[in-house]
Amino acid sequence: MGKSKKKYALKITKILEKDFGDVKCALNFSTPFELLVAVILSAQCTDERVNKVTENVFKRYKNINDYAKVDVLEFENYIRSTGFFRNKAKNIIRSAQLITDNYDGIVPQTMEELLVLPGVARKTANVVLGSAFGRVEGIAVDTHVIRIANLLRLTKYNDPVKIEKDLMKAVPKEYWIKFSFYIQTLGRRICRARSPNHSTCPLNKVCPAVCKCL
Repeated sequence: MGKSKKKYALKITKILEKDFGDVKCALNFSTPFELLVAVILSAQCTDERVNKVTENVFKRYKNINDYAKVDVLEFENYIRSTGFFRNKAKNIIRSAQLITDNYDGIVPQTMEELLVLPGVARKTANVVLGSAFGRVEGIAVDTHVIRIANLLRLTKYNDPVKIEKDLMKAVPKEYWIKFSFYIQTLGRRICRARSPNHSTCPLNKVCPAVCKCL
């Protein structure tokens, strides 16, 4: 990774920081396990929808033991509108059981331990580590990050793991957690896949998709 790419990535980050300020995870949660539940539910689902669903879920199930013991069919009914609800229900319940049995009911705080949990890949683990524990081990790569990182030519890959490696080389580590949130905010508000608003985009003077500057 050359100095020019790192300088470019920092410039992008600073522009978005100035525009979006102190962005945080868009998912609502009160505990690390609630965040884990929300991130698992967010697969192929909007954060807005997840927050509507978890408003009722978190009222119904108060702690990790409630999730570990819930009937899967009952839980499916609560999360049905998030899509892929059967797999999500199984993964959440099994994760609750594993955390209860192996970690005394406390969500583990390392990438290696989180990746053992059903339904947890690096994106989920990065969000939980960063937003619940303030631990920086990588950059969460979701659909917004995949699409926009390619538009910005920060990567040429579609594989999340390869994209994360490219971004970790380019983006300063102190911005790893926030970088994902900046890009996600940009994707939701302005750089939408079907109707990007180039005229109001804060990156319109540096984005190759707009200014042909790279």
